[in-house]
Amino acid sequence: MPLIDPSSYQAPRLLRDGHAMTVYPTLSRRVGGVSYQRERLELADGDFLDLDCSRVGADRVVVVSHGLEGHSRRAYVLGMVREFNRAGWDAVAWNFRGSSGEQNRLLAFTHSGASQELGEVVDWAAGTAGYRTVAMVGFSLGGNLTLKYLGERGTNLPGAVRCGVAYSVPCDLRGSAETMAAGGNRIYMSRFLSDLKVRMEAKSRQFPGRISLEGYGEVRTFREFDGRYTAPLHGFRDAEDYWERSSSARYLTGIRVPTLLVNALDDPFLSEGCYPRDIAAASEWLHLETPSHGGHVGFVSKGGDGEYWSERRAVEFASAVVGGGPQK
Repeated sequence: MPLIDPSSYQAPRLLRDGHAMTVYPTLSRRVGGVSYQRERLELADGDFLDLDCSRVGADRVVVVSHGLEGHSRRAYVLGMVREFNRAGWDAVAWNFRGSSGEQNRLLAFTHSGASQELGEVVDWAAGTAGYRTVAMVGFSLGGNLTLKYLGERGTNLPGAVRCGVAYSVPCDLRGSAETMAAGGNRIYMSRFLSDLKVRMEAKSRQFPGRISLEGYGEVRTFREFDGRYTAPLHGFRDAEDYWERSSSARYLTGIRVPTLLVNALDDPFLSEGCYPRDIAAASEWLHLETPSHGGHVGFVSKGGDGEYWSERRAVEFASAVVGGGPQK
């Protein structure tokens, strides 16, 4: 019964608040020591993904998936890449469509259900790149993709894939969207919608007449954004259909490799449905850790070299799996 309680994470005293923990790393953290080499992955649908690779000459690699409107240069991605590099792993941080600094070819963008994109990255790592061992780490939207991919594939994974780790995951997209629409989260919601507007404006210029920005200022929630853009552009009936089919919660029982999900109890973005205790309790594979503090993609705990607890925890878990030892 892989419910990890208590968690080993101890938040700094001044950051024992979900909002403070969420905002602090975004404003203050800088991560050095990572050198990327870019690879372009051509996708089956004719589009491409840009992969940023940090190599130490290993035969094992971690595939890192960022969050909504993030990219491979975010501090939380760089920190994870650096920690795995230090532990003797290569790393591949993939950029979602439109997030690498260059517009993609197609109208589609990476959404919470686009696990086939992650699958093509994994296939590249385990096939073309020749890695013998693949671990997966995802944050927020990228964590949802990671869990969905592992649950969908079940036993039908590339043999090199050994484990997954996911942080701050909106497993229940509907519940998380409703939580984000609440008054206390308006500042986050406004920031996301502002960033998404830039993306939609770029797509509108690239595909004249295919996307309308008229009345965008009236869009206030993910329900409105997903209903107007995400769902129709990607073959979903509406926002509810998109959330239902894309939420990783419905796929968790299919996971068949050791997988760690860490969702802080004070994460301001998550609903109660994002803490799948019953599924983890009945699972041989899904390990659920719910620290009292941590915020959304926070987990600040600086060591001597500036690493965060989340980074040490992911390496610890992956190394235990690959080494054949128990998952702590």
